[in-house]
Amino acid sequence: MSVLAHVFEAAGIATVTLASTLSVVERTQPPRALWCDFPLGRPLGKPQDPEFQHDVLARAFALLDAESGPVLAHHPEVIEADETPMSCQIPPSFDAQASAAVQELRGLRKAWERSFAKRGATQVGRSVEVDGIEGAIAALESIAAGTPWKDADIPGKNTISLVHDIRSYYEEAAMELVDGPPPAGRAAEAWFYEVTEAGKVVMAARQAIKDAEGPFPVWFYMAPGHR
Repeated sequence: MSVLAHVFEAAGIATVTLASTLSVVERTQPPRALWCDFPLGRPLGKPQDPEFQHDVLARAFALLDAESGPVLAHHPEVIEADETPMSCQIPPSFDAQASAAVQELRGLRKAWERSFAKRGATQVGRSVEVDGIEGAIAALESIAAGTPWKDADIPGKNTISLVHDIRSYYEEAAMELVDGPPPAGRAAEAWFYEVTEAGKVVMAARQAIKDAEGPFPVWFYMAPGHR
């Protein structure tokens, strides 16, 4: 976004950047930037806190009054990322012929359907539709078991999009099952990768592709970089 800010400014459009990574914004030097030390993916800081979010926006738009730039301001509050997995009880689905991950995703189906009915939209669909999630898991299980990733049944051989669809299915369903307030910044991510059987399959397939010296983007972006 910092680079795009320069492009827009060159066309006469004033910009303000909400920066999440200080080193990046210091290097790219957009005309006006507010660095917010918040968890990645939450540029306005606190979910369901309009007063705090309006404060972030007000501080950002105030940078438009600067007479010259580049201007880099820091938001005064730091919000630490909470990576404790959220608590989500998955309904059971028993099928002795299915793997643990497939049983798990079947148990989530009704919750996902409630989510879709409520929101009328889903992030599932980059690589497979919802009925293809089971096949997506099976493809990753085969990679983890030794099948070369190029030979696995992955649409377009795009592992990143495939994992996106699996994770979206899980997290959309989980929002219908989780107890208490909305999960913290990375609580859903931690739940998927650390708790669920599907997350374990993703990580196993990722490691298998890496060990087989597959292309870096094919395996690395199957999970957040710190995992």
